[in-house]
Amino acid sequence: MDSYRRARRFHRLMRRTAAMRPMTRLYSVIQQPLDDLVYRLSGGRTTASSWLAGVEITMLTCTGAKTRQPRTLPVLGLPEGQDMIIIASNFGRPRHPAWYHNLRANPRATIVVGGVRREVVAHELHGAERERGYERGEEIFPGFTHYRRWASHRLIPVFRLTPPP
Repeated sequence: MDSYRRARRFHRLMRRTAAMRPMTRLYSVIQQPLDDLVYRLSGGRTTASSWLAGVEITMLTCTGAKTRQPRTLPVLGLPEGQDMIIIASNFGRPRHPAWYHNLRANPRATIVVGGVRREVVAHELHGAERERGYERGEEIFPGFTHYRRWASHRLIPVFRLTPPP
């Protein structure tokens, strides 16, 4: 088996484990520190999640809703033309992630994808548009299917990040 096929097999395995509750708990604790470390060491070119799971991770910098301080964290970004779709699943946990509240309070943000920095404005999606965005996430990352079930008491928010006007 060539190295490309081994890497693809490994990426699929990593994505499948993210849909298992015990592994999700582990990933929810280690993902951000590992992604931050690899992001810094690679000069902003990649993250641990990108490398291990074969998915494009977006580094999102938003302003804290309460602190007004910049907060940078890794999120799974789904490119859609000039826009980016992000899903506030929080690994299927009971509450929305902190960045959801930050974007609601301060929709202007910065993203870095593949080492390229862009200014964006966040728009929360609703109805059919939200559902299309979420389903697209499920196609790329199977964990979203489980996260929806685990967080069935809340509607998982979906955002479209667009270039500012």
